[in-house]
Order: sequence, then C-alpha cells, then structure tokens
Amino acid sequence: QVQVVESGGDLVQAGESLRLSCTASGLTFVLYAMGWFRQAPGKEREGVSSINWSSGNTIYADSVKGRFTVSRDSAKKTLYLQMNSLKPEDTAMYYCAAAPYSHETFSEDLYKYWGQGTQVTVAS
Repeated sequence: QVQVVESGGDLVQAGESLRLSCTASGLTFVLYAMGWFRQAPGKEREGVSSINWSSGNTIYADSVKGRFTVSRDSAKKTLYLQMNSLKPEDTAMYYCAAAPYSHETFSEDLYKYWGQGTQVTVAS
C-alpha cells in the first residue's frame, strides 16, 4: 500500500524560504514521477514541479521557475521542494503525489497516490 505524507508547511513572510518534504512509502515501481501541486482558495489545483525519480529530470511551472527547486533523496525515499523568495501568491495547500510508470508530468490523471497536503501561507 502506498502512503504519501507531506510536511513542512508554515506561515512565513514574503521573501523568506521554506522547504517542504514528502515521504512516499510502498512505492515499488521501477519508473515513476513525483510531483508537487498546489491549490489556493477559490482556484484550481495546479502543478508546481515534478521529477522523474529515476533520471532526476524536472519540470517547473513558469510562476516558480528560478525560485523553487525540487529534489529527491532516493535512500530516504523523500521528495523535497525548496521554496525561496516566497510571494503572497504562493499561499496555497501544497500536495505531493506519485505517478506510477510515468516520466515527469503535470497531468493529474497520471498521479494515483496523493498526500493530504501541507499549508503554506506567505504574509505580505
């Protein structure tokens, strides 16, 4: 059984940094992608970043390029999202998800396993 758990959300000031973590237990697929998504109140969920777990290839939403960095620790089976220069518009619930048999992608249909989310609030 796959379990995905996020952590690290917090209330920060604009310009500050935050690192989110995501542990995914039970993943036995040779090929899969992990992704970070976010959903702000009244808005649709959007892809933030995704990484091909095997190759390390990554993609980012235009809104976070140059500020956010996704990485993984294969030994710890942990995914990270380093968020720098945070803006109030980054405020959202951040979700981690796993997409079996997939390369890096923002196609939500491919993500079969989701965490409960961790709240990030950026005050101006």
